[in-house]
Amino acid sequence: MELVLIRHPAPVVAPGLCYGSSDLPADASALAECHAALLKTLPPDVLCAAPIHTSPLQRCTALAARLSATPGRLAGAASADARLAELHFGAWELRPWADIPRAEVDAWAADLLNYRPGGGESVLDAAARVQGFLHDLAKLAGPAIIVCHAGTIRLINALATGAGLRQAGLRAAQAGHALAYGSVHRVIIE
Repeated sequence: MELVLIRHPAPVVAPGLCYGSSDLPADASALAECHAALLKTLPPDVLCAAPIHTSPLQRCTALAARLSATPGRLAGAASADARLAELHFGAWELRPWADIPRAEVDAWAADLLNYRPGGGESVLDAAARVQGFLHDLAKLAGPAIIVCHAGTIRLINALATGAGLRQAGLRAAQAGHALAYGSVHRVIIE
């Protein structure tokens, strides 16, 4: 199964805020630029025929809706799935990273897999929901487009290696965090 993973456009958010699963809109100009770039780079057969799955957060659904409206598209509207959302950071959501107590950040760094930042969701929890999505997606034939978040992309990439849930979650948590907004990542899952 071939997956075309697309990170959402830049959201409307102040720099330095932890925003995880907060439902922020995409910046209008970033959305337009990202959409135009994708129309030029995605293969027409994939863009017109592959189903589009998206995180339900509006910074993703806005792009997925534009892709779904591509002239000549045969595969229909995008399907939102909560399992594609970004990690929920609990009480850290929409707080400046600089204001989050260092002891809490250190506790997360000491247990990347199980710690619940801000009392929210652990990486292991997020990995399990993404794995469930991939399990259900595998029942469909052909390629798929997925509009989601950097954390979700890292989890899908780690799970695509065939690693177990714990190992994949840890790999994703330890991966670099520099995935550009609007970037495209292709992965094959056997």
